[in-house]
Amino acid sequence: MTSRQLNTLWSYHDAQWRHPGQITSQWQDAVAVDERLLRHSVRGAWWETLESNDITLLVTREYEHLVMAMSVGERGPSMTYMAMPHPSGLAVDRKRGVVHLASTRNPNQVFAMAPVTGPTPGDRPLVPLESRFYPGSLRFHDLAMIGDELHANAVGRNAVVRLGGSGRFEPAWWPRCIESATGPIFSQNHIQLNSIAAGSTLETSYFSASSDQVSHRRPGQRNFPVDGRGVIFSGATREPMVRGLTRPHSARLHRGRVWVDNSGYGEVVMGRDGAFEPIARLPGWTRGLCFKGSIAFVGTSRVIPRFRQYAPGLDPARAQCGLHAVDTRTGRVVGSLIWPLGNQVFSVDWVERSWSSGLPFPVGRKRVSERQRLLFYGFSTEPARNTRNGS
Repeated sequence: MTSRQLNTLWSYHDAQWRHPGQITSQWQDAVAVDERLLRHSVRGAWWETLESNDITLLVTREYEHLVMAMSVGERGPSMTYMAMPHPSGLAVDRKRGVVHLASTRNPNQVFAMAPVTGPTPGDRPLVPLESRFYPGSLRFHDLAMIGDELHANAVGRNAVVRLGGSGRFEPAWWPRCIESATGPIFSQNHIQLNSIAAGSTLETSYFSASSDQVSHRRPGQRNFPVDGRGVIFSGATREPMVRGLTRPHSARLHRGRVWVDNSGYGEVVMGRDGAFEPIARLPGWTRGLCFKGSIAFVGTSRVIPRFRQYAPGLDPARAQCGLHAVDTRTGRVVGSLIWPLGNQVFSVDWVERSWSSGLPFPVGRKRVSERQRLLFYGFSTEPARNTRNGS
C-alpha cells in the first residue's frame, strides 16, 4: 500500500466517532437519524398543557431508536432528542435525581441519565452518565422505582427483577401462575408480563400481563390468544385482580387507583372493583402512560403488521404515532402531538422543567452546534436535586 493510500485510510479512521451522539449512545449510526421521523403536528392545547404544568415530557420511540423530550421555555416550545438502540422503559428516580432508561437489544443496557450544566445559562440537558449491561434473555420492558430500588419487567423470565450494578439482578416478584412442581418457570416468555404500577413495596404494586395461563402457545406466535385474556396482577396476592383486558401495557398507580393502557383497543382504563372502566379511546395502540395532576399523558403507536391479531379493536389504517394529553376527570383529549411518519411509542414520563430542559440535540438542526460541542467538552454535574413527586 502506498503512502497516499495509507494516509487516506488513516484519515478515514481519524474522522470516525467524532459526533457526541455516537459516544453517549455507544452507537456509531446514532448520527444517521432520519429527519422525517422528527416532523410533527400539534392539535389542541398541547404546548399550553406542558407549559401550565411546567414539565419536560420524556418519551421513548423504540423501533425508531429515539429518546425525545419536549417542553416550553422562555423561547417557546422546544423538542430535543438522542438516538439510542431500541429504548423501552423509563423510570425517574425523583429522590436521587436520575432518569433510568432501558435499551433492549442484546445484551440489555440500562442507562443512568442526569442533567448537566452547559455553556448557556439555564441549559440543563440530560446526558448518560453511566450504563450497565444485563443478559438479553431478560428482555427488559418497563422500569420502575419500587421503594428506593430500580426494578424491571424481565418479560423473558415471566418475572420482575431487582437490578443492581455490574449486571447483577435477582428475581424479586412473579405471579403464582408460573409456579410449577419444579419451581417458577423462568426459562422463556409465556405471559408477556410487561409493566409495573409501582407502589412503595412489591406487595403494594400491580403488574400487567397478556395472560395468566402458561401453555404451549407463547407471546409472539400468531396463534397466541389475546382478546380479553389480559390481566392485572396484585403484588400482594400474586393473582389477577382485573381480567378482560387485551394486551395491557403501562400499568400505573394514580391517586390510589390502578390505570392501564388497554392497548389492543386503543383505550386508557381505570381499575375499579375488580373490573375496568374505559376513560378515553385514542387513535392507535395505546402504550406509555404517566400523570401530572389531573392530566394523563398517553402514547399511541401504529399497529405493526405482523402483530395485527393483537389489536382486534383497532383499524391499522387509522392508527397514529403520537402523544395525547387526556383530562382524567372527563376523558377529553385537551391536546395531541403527532409524528405523521412515526411508528412506535413505548414509555412516557416527566420531570420538572427547571430540573432539566430536555436532551442535547434540537430537532431541526442536523449539525452539531458550537454550543453542543462546548457542552460535551466541558459539562459538569451538580449534587442531586429532588425532582419532586407532584403527580
